[in-house]
Amino acid sequence: MKKIIFNNLLKEIVFFFLISSFALTLIIWVIQAVNYLDIVTEDGHSFKVYFFFTLLSLPKIFSQSLPFVFFLSVFYIISDFEDKNQLLIYWSHGIGKLQVVNKIIQLSIIFALVQIFFSTIIVPFTQDKSRSFIRNSNLDFFPNLIKPKKFIDTVKGLTIFIEKKNDSSSYDNILLKDELNKNNTQIIIAKKGKILLRDNKKILILDNGEIIRITNNKKTTSFNFKTTQFDLEKYSSKTTKTPKIQEIATINLLKCFNFLINTNNSNTIIKNLKCNSGFLKNIYQELYKRIYLPIYIVLLSLISSLVLLKSKNTQGYFLFKIKIFLTGVFFIIISDILLNFTGRKITTDLIYIMIPILSFFLIYQILIFKLRIKQ
Repeated sequence: MKKIIFNNLLKEIVFFFLISSFALTLIIWVIQAVNYLDIVTEDGHSFKVYFFFTLLSLPKIFSQSLPFVFFLSVFYIISDFEDKNQLLIYWSHGIGKLQVVNKIIQLSIIFALVQIFFSTIIVPFTQDKSRSFIRNSNLDFFPNLIKPKKFIDTVKGLTIFIEKKNDSSSYDNILLKDELNKNNTQIIIAKKGKILLRDNKKILILDNGEIIRITNNKKTTSFNFKTTQFDLEKYSSKTTKTPKIQEIATINLLKCFNFLINTNNSNTIIKNLKCNSGFLKNIYQELYKRIYLPIYIVLLSLISSLVLLKSKNTQGYFLFKIKIFLTGVFFIIISDILLNFTGRKITTDLIYIMIPILSFFLIYQILIFKLRIKQ
């Protein structure tokens, strides 16, 4: 019977967590998806790239919101059980409050492991995958980037100006500044232009114009043309294509960290990661976030369980619940703040590591003490 009662409580927590997590993740995802629209409107990528890029951000959103949602789930379900007198069933069957707390802590360990799995494997993989759509994307929406009487420099190495846009791919009075390399630039002026698709490649056909080439020593050469082709495929948008640390596999970060700690050599390349001594702090912080930060979930579960110390008929019960909730929020904020200060000194890092552990044991001892007094 006790097992059935315990399972009911844990199922309620898990169910509420899944519903809340889905809702919160979806809301944040929609907001971010709107903000990501600039990869289409400004960077010229297709809606297909935009869709997959935003879709693959879901695991990251879920992982980041997991600690708060789990804390909220435990806090809400225990409070709800107390308000509906459902906890009396537990006490009448000889189940102690400490037993309930221990079960919730066991559940929190599972959730902490789930977050570690997401933060170390799933999130870096999906983040790298989403970035790969940007890296491998051509400028599918190039025509939509071009606006009349505006200098457009979204495309790396190319500045475009048109006076008039006739339709989606036909223009009048065009000026192009093409940075061929560090030492050479060419300026193309044309009366007419049209973007065509040939052999799955975008070509800008220019009519009746002039090409002016400028070298580094300011020498210029120019010639007129009746019709010329300008290949757009060789140009990419200015979207950052270098992998960010959040997109690098955990195993590669660990290899780099081990390399920097145990060797005198300060430079090497591990996959796409430029491993150097100046990068050590960032690697440490990222590994700390992925592997250690989920331990706060266990601490948060204990804090939310403190609601069991008072019944709804006790004076100041509502204020007591608010204090517990704010305490949990405080530790969530502290975990993020301390993350920014890690990787500087070994002594301070040890203190940051010990804060959730010491807080857990301190609160747990206070909980045991309070329960013994009530007995």
